Amino acid sequence: MSEDFKLTITPLKPKAVPPETTIIAAAQNLIESTSTWTRGKTYYKTVKTYRKNKEPGDGASWHCRVSEHIPTEATFEQLWDKLGKDKMMNEKEFIPEIQKVAKVKDVSPTSSIWTTYYSLKRPISPRVFTVLQVIHLVDASPRSGMIVSIPIDLSEDKDLEKLEEKGVRGRYVSVERIMELENGETEWRMATSGTPGGMIPSFITESAMASKISQSLPLQDVPHFVKWLHSLSE
Repeated sequence: MSEDFKLTITPLKPKAVPPETTIIAAAQNLIESTSTWTRGKTYYKTVKTYRKNKEPGDGASWHCRVSEHIPTEATFEQLWDKLGKDKMMNEKEFIPEIQKVAKVKDVSPTSSIWTTYYSLKRPISPRVFTVLQVIHLVDASPRSGMIVSIPIDLSEDKDLEKLEEKGVRGRYVSVERIMELENGETEWRMATSGTPGGMIPSFITESAMASKISQSLPLQDVPHFVKWLHSLSE
């Protein structure tokens, strides 16, 4: 695969997935570029959002969410333990819309295919998202870790396709970076582009995306995650 590989919502066939090093390099470039995106609203007083308009080949606009966490709220170790390991299974515990999660296939020690079933408010029918998740940890100081999710099309592999949940197929691509900061806090930065599929008009999707990435579908809800994390030690 070329170094020009670009993260988009266009689903890849498993055989067309580039090497993990190529995916991580593209993810690193994307997440670093978010500092130049257009600033949006701030939610919960601490969750900042950013936006980048759709460019040729993107498929949809990009949105970014950034939050910083003091050690008593969430440490680097805690964030990475719950998001860099078994991320999809953990999300089901704090994102109410997620009803089912299943691992389709382990591709390598640091990448795997997952399918997630979301039950949404009526009249929107359930959505299914199937992604390849790639993780990458830099254990040198300051530590950082990335979780990259790209949409996968399993239609050419009937055995794997049978493992997908049934529902309208949505698509999203995301890059999450957890990084230690010099002030002792930990930054959780997420960039995403997506479409819920079906007959939902794109302007509705776009207008709701900025608030959604600080809340739930199809990613994490920062305050819900922190609340869930603290509940584990109670």
